[in-house]
Amino acid sequence: MALPDFLIIGVPKAGTTALHAALMPHPQLFLPNVKETKFFLSDGPPPTGGGPGDAQTYQEHIWRREDYEALFDPAPAGTLRGEATPFYLYDLEAHGRMSKLVPDAKLIAILRNPVDRAYSNWAHLWAAGLESERDFITACHLGKSRQAAGWADFWHYIDQGLYGRQLEHLFEYFPREQVFVTRYRDLREDPVPTLDRICEFLGVGTGLLGTVPRENVRPYVADTPLNTVLRAALRTGGRFGQHFPVPARRFFSGPLLRALQHGPRPRLTDADRAAVLPAFVEDIALLERLTGEPYDDWLTFGTRRWTASHRGSEEYQ
Repeated sequence: MALPDFLIIGVPKAGTTALHAALMPHPQLFLPNVKETKFFLSDGPPPTGGGPGDAQTYQEHIWRREDYEALFDPAPAGTLRGEATPFYLYDLEAHGRMSKLVPDAKLIAILRNPVDRAYSNWAHLWAAGLESERDFITACHLGKSRQAAGWADFWHYIDQGLYGRQLEHLFEYFPREQVFVTRYRDLREDPVPTLDRICEFLGVGTGLLGTVPRENVRPYVADTPLNTVLRAALRTGGRFGQHFPVPARRFFSGPLLRALQHGPRPRLTDADRAAVLPAFVEDIALLERLTGEPYDDWLTFGTRRWTASHRGSEEYQ
């Protein structure tokens, strides 16, 4: 029975694609070429509908068990099998599914400053032409209404960053010694020791991996009149593309994406951070209690440090 021995479970826009690629050359590990199988995100077929482009994404889910196991059939004897789907940490129902099918699996979570993660998430969908809201803060305020309308997880900019809540639920299903939590910052700034710690956690040889490739990085798309037209065309394709095969979708969307005019991504201002950070303050405190690790740097910028008294408004909670 070919099932994974380890899972990279989160989080989106925090280096999971890069970690997947970095681990693939290890001789004692096997990861399929398919990244983000999304197998544990549903019981049976995935949902339909949702936000722009969601229907096409749902079509990419590998939800039949025989198809999922087939991904790991090529694994050489004696290697540990693994896969990466960064929504497994966020999807609380996935925790029970993982526990039931692979209770002994080791889990790896990469956490990123939740404000930066949310902004990168928004910028990713903006660059893909799917996000219609040009203002990041306003897009965050739309989170609850989009969830209520059934938009997929990737649109939940704020809730995706509530790591404490997610880990607390995960620990109800998996013992903490089976969960490795690291930082996106460490993966970027200290890749070799971070990869060695992950290998040590998995029980395979260290000192065999030396780089973390840049993966899944989109250039920022400038907000110009031409790009407005192109992005509207991409959103239209996102609504109807599920009715066409993947090669046809790529044939039509590829030229539009290439035509988008790229520009430097605007930096988040202190005012932007101050508007979003309160939504995470209490959850960061929970994360510190659960992991025993400090995350003060996420609460401090400029000359200010946020505390529990700066908790988020009901618009985000």
